[in-house]
Amino acid sequence: MDGKLAVIGLGSIGSMALWQASQLTDNVTGFEAHTPAHGRSAVGGDTRLFRMIYRGNRSLYPILERSRQLWAELEAETGQNILTHTGGLSIGTKNGPYLSALLETTQQTGAEHEILSREQMAQRYPQHNLRPDDIAVYDPHAGALRTDRAVTAAITAAQTNGATIHSNTPIDSITETADGVLITSGEKSWTFENVIVASGGWSRKLMPDYLKAATQTKRLFLTWFVAKDGAEFTPEKFPTFSRVHEGRSMYGAPAVDGVTVKATLDGRGGPTPDPGALPRELTPAEIAETTETVTDFLPGLIPNIVRSDAFPDLFTTDRNPLVGRFSDGSRVYCATGFSGGGFKNATGYGQIAAYEALGKRTFDGLDFVRPQRFQT
Repeated sequence: MDGKLAVIGLGSIGSMALWQASQLTDNVTGFEAHTPAHGRSAVGGDTRLFRMIYRGNRSLYPILERSRQLWAELEAETGQNILTHTGGLSIGTKNGPYLSALLETTQQTGAEHEILSREQMAQRYPQHNLRPDDIAVYDPHAGALRTDRAVTAAITAAQTNGATIHSNTPIDSITETADGVLITSGEKSWTFENVIVASGGWSRKLMPDYLKAATQTKRLFLTWFVAKDGAEFTPEKFPTFSRVHEGRSMYGAPAVDGVTVKATLDGRGGPTPDPGALPRELTPAEIAETTETVTDFLPGLIPNIVRSDAFPDLFTTDRNPLVGRFSDGSRVYCATGFSGGGFKNATGYGQIAAYEALGKRTFDGLDFVRPQRFQT
């Protein structure tokens, strides 16, 4: 036996699961196909939005609360500034479907928020070009997560706690045996008591057939712009945002690097058969829609894309993640399928995966993420 737990994939969720597991045992090993925080995975792109206000399943809220606490713990443990607190805006038509659904969920969860009229938005956040019937919901706890810094901090903390890391070690197969779980990479093999599969868009090859049928790897792209007046788009003046108007949707973050503002179309992921060879260049149609939307929504940005990139992520058919064992009694646990929205909850889900995979405790209220929902 080579250890109590192996974590396959040290990206968004896997790095956090490794960090949490290292606090429970010094006998945990992480496997990364490339190097931690490499730019070709779903970690790429500098930042991800953190927010407590959202539309959808209210069962997500306790995980968000725990994730916020754990981001602070990771910062305290490593001395890294990971979550830049900017506040966050959700912008849409007053009484429209987007904000109505968001406010319904917010009322159910009790999340702290403030409703801003169009006049208040014009005074506080004039960067946004609003229509007469637009309003916004402000989230005081929102911010921008520094993805590469978060992942490297979690892995460094895990190593300090005694975890072992194997970089440039892609896993070819996992096989449950009477003794544990056999994992192979080329001619090398190891056996662990339990395994967590957290390899994002590369997870499908390690999954049972019923989960392969319920998942698809998709390509997501990100875009950045330069501001006409950079002082108006700093983290102090420009909160993270998500905006929906009719057929257009965009989200973004301030210039955390002091230069470029992230402003990206939402919900444009397309299937990609090979996560390692997805097209990274934007198509003419993607460029045109992005620049048209930026021109309309954020006239203070120069409408020329100065940087873009594309990344793979694993989507499920119901857009909820896969967190739990492959089957009852299985020694293989998965934490993947976050459908483009997992990073804000990475610490929370990482803790759940670590505790449950090591048999330390189980968590209630998570039927919506359990893999077994796709077995029927």
